[in-house]
Amino acid sequence: MDSLQKTSYPYRMVAGVDIGNSTTEVVIASIMENDIKYLSTAILPTTGVKGTIQNVDGVLETLKVAADQASIEISDLSAIMLNEATPVISEIAMETISQTEIIGSSMIGHNPDTPGGRGIATGITRHIENIRIEGDVIAVVPAEYDFEEVAEKINAAFDEGYSITGVILKKDDGVLVANRLKKTIPIVDEVLNIEKVPLGMKAAIEVAGNGETIKVLSNPYGLATLFSLSPSETKDIIPISKSLIGNRSGVVIKNPEGNVKSEKIPAGSITMADKDRKVRVDVLEGAEKIMQARSALDELEDAFGDQGTNVGAMLGRVKEQMSELTGLSDIKIKDVLAVDTFVPVKVSGAIAGEYAMENAVLLAAMVKTSRLPMEKIAQALSEKTGVYVKIEGQEANMAILGALTTPGSDKPLAILDMGGGSTDAAIIDKHGNIKSVHLSGAGEMVTMIINSELALEDKELAELIKKYPLAKVDSLLNLRFEDGSVKFMEEPLDPDFYARVVVVTPEKLIPIRGGKKLTLEKIRLVRREAKKKVFVTNAMRALTRVAPDGNIRNIEFVVMVGGSALDFEIPEMISNELANYRIVAGRGNIRGSEGPRNAVATGLVIHAREG
Repeated sequence: MDSLQKTSYPYRMVAGVDIGNSTTEVVIASIMENDIKYLSTAILPTTGVKGTIQNVDGVLETLKVAADQASIEISDLSAIMLNEATPVISEIAMETISQTEIIGSSMIGHNPDTPGGRGIATGITRHIENIRIEGDVIAVVPAEYDFEEVAEKINAAFDEGYSITGVILKKDDGVLVANRLKKTIPIVDEVLNIEKVPLGMKAAIEVAGNGETIKVLSNPYGLATLFSLSPSETKDIIPISKSLIGNRSGVVIKNPEGNVKSEKIPAGSITMADKDRKVRVDVLEGAEKIMQARSALDELEDAFGDQGTNVGAMLGRVKEQMSELTGLSDIKIKDVLAVDTFVPVKVSGAIAGEYAMENAVLLAAMVKTSRLPMEKIAQALSEKTGVYVKIEGQEANMAILGALTTPGSDKPLAILDMGGGSTDAAIIDKHGNIKSVHLSGAGEMVTMIINSELALEDKELAELIKKYPLAKVDSLLNLRFEDGSVKFMEEPLDPDFYARVVVVTPEKLIPIRGGKKLTLEKIRLVRREAKKKVFVTNAMRALTRVAPDGNIRNIEFVVMVGGSALDFEIPEMISNELANYRIVAGRGNIRGSEGPRNAVATGLVIHAREG
């Protein structure tokens, strides 16, 4: 039903409201007999999950901003037009295919800024006060010892003929200690939890030279050699060696009483069904197999996973969450997007937060329910504003009407609407007939991949890495950008930025910190691959679904709209891919002024005028 009684038609002044996964966009326009006069636009974050009653507060806030800009009151509107934001949720779950727990073993594999010395050594861990014993010794030094005292004690032990082969420090004194020793030995510092280092155990320590990475401790056969491991023990030690790959320093301490427990977590199988058949795919087969099965089906009726497995729990959470938000019980999965990725798995027994990167499958699932929740939103808006509210049309259909206001565009035309949670495509032929599709997976999924594969544990930083270019602070007076260009600063940078990779936002530089040192090249590669996996993949499958006769080569022009069309590299990636099919693609410029934003809201106003 529509909310409140329609007072007049055609409407005199209307608001088009696009409730998206991440943002809510509004346009206010005055509709005249032969024209539409656009008065104002506004955009604010969406409140709650798209298509649920929690959206009302965000819609009201955005309407208020737009109304203020147009110098009117919300009550002056003749009507509010809502997109048909039938509840859609993109739930993302990364399920590791395997997991290994190291029990009773310890390791230190971080990358301190100031490791000292270099080389590979083994020995028994001993407190700095108790290093005078026969055999090779690794000295363990708590924070109360300063570098001069440490160097003095170790040099004295050297003079007395004792074999001190390496040092583990809590403070960041690695270089200071190394410079004062009579022999060059590997030193690892900045070990915050040094009290957890077991004493009296055999340890291996390695420090690589500048610009190099360790080679022995990151090699399972190297560990096998140092600790005299059997073939089965060598297989079990792989998570430790994996977690040390790329580090400049590392320590492994083996507890003879410990053991390694390796077990498969049941990733499970996902079953997808259309109206005619079902297909079942084991998640262990990877994302490609899952997407091949999805492509073999027509419109998805539902998807579910095996009970007691990771994928079963993930899809169950999606349905349960949407059921709680909407009060409905009949929740169906309408689309899935699978991507192969890596996730950091913390290794039990680690002392400095070490982790191993494990294979994983990332799933984004989209859920749709009935029209009822959207009607509740419309009713609530009517009651709060006193304005007639209408649910006007499907999102992609409205987006294509808005996209046609881009200068130089005309029918026939296809659009890609790329947002935070979903990717829509639609095509309009020369007669005005529209075909559209709504798929899961967009900007939020890219953020999740970046956050996981870089082991940031910081979603806000991952979002910034997704949106903005990178640079390396080569000195306090210049930046080297990822494209090779250099910028000289008018004022010296904060010393904390020195030698760091930073995200270059319009307002300021954001340093990238993490458990492991991340190079500019590594971050850029992960960011671009994540965008390709999600946006290029979704663009191709969406356009294929709407293309005449299912052949993407039958499309001539594509206009990209939505928040992700503002990205500094996604549109170019998609354009390059579509160029292989002789398709002309580019960002939209809604109404010649809004860029790729506001397509759906503008389309709602146009549709309202057309009746």
